[in-house]
Amino acid sequence: MVSKTSASGQKAEVKPALRIGVIGAGIMGSNHARVLAGLPDIRLVGVVDPLPEHRARAEKPIASSVEEGHEIVAAARRAGVTLMVGHVERFNPAVAAVKQAISGEDILSIAITRVGPFPPRMSNVGVVIDLAVHDIDLIRWFTESDIVEVQPQLSSAVAEREDIALLQFRTASGVLAHINTNWLTPFKARSVTVATRGKYVMGDLLTRQVTECFGFKPDGSYSMRHLPVGHDEPLRAELIAFIRAVRSGNLPAVTGDEGVASLEIAIRCLENPARPAVASHALKGPRRVVG
Repeated sequence: MVSKTSASGQKAEVKPALRIGVIGAGIMGSNHARVLAGLPDIRLVGVVDPLPEHRARAEKPIASSVEEGHEIVAAARRAGVTLMVGHVERFNPAVAAVKQAISGEDILSIAITRVGPFPPRMSNVGVVIDLAVHDIDLIRWFTESDIVEVQPQLSSAVAEREDIALLQFRTASGVLAHINTNWLTPFKARSVTVATRGKYVMGDLLTRQVTECFGFKPDGSYSMRHLPVGHDEPLRAELIAFIRAVRSGNLPAVTGDEGVASLEIAIRCLENPARPAVASHALKGPRRVVG
């Protein structure tokens, strides 16, 4: 720590700049570097990437396998360093508003839609790892419960890997949830709806509008209101949370164990896709008209 004398003659402690490096200079890595470079008391010391074009231009899941994820968590623990996983959607102000609205509620179901056009940058993963893993994290975060049942429906319509995924889940607490995600929709759509015994909450993660329906009456009527939503940039809020955890030594907002748990569920969706039912021979021929 460094101290300096203020105008009033009192000494004030000044925190040294925190040195941070970024590993991976793809699109998200470049965004991380951009935000970090603009934060106070932060010194961006370097950006590392094996591809020269990426280095010149300036995280998918925590790892490519559950085993690698556990190794990363263990290595961070042995080294005594702070490890936080980049599930940036938790820091979306609309998601935070939904989380606050359902706090203490008896959650019944969760529905998440995350669709859009095919991203030219994507080549090594499909929609489950690229997109749905973030929503799996949200389901676990909203319910504060593990996912115990997985029922995936996957399809590869135009890409080598799955570009359509309809995923259904049941948590240990009994919540039913589903994720609809694809790379076939010509526009981006991001929405979350949560049904509880006392209210129904709808959040648009792009426009950041969150609406709450409540006060249900026997005649079918109910009240509706828009909830206040902040304006923070999610990535900036995420990086500030990480820096705060590094400086304080407290538990980070998204731990390595949480990241591995969401990755494990995503991989289960890829390993156990639902198989199409085999039609019986009786249904293959033309129907006979009777009478």
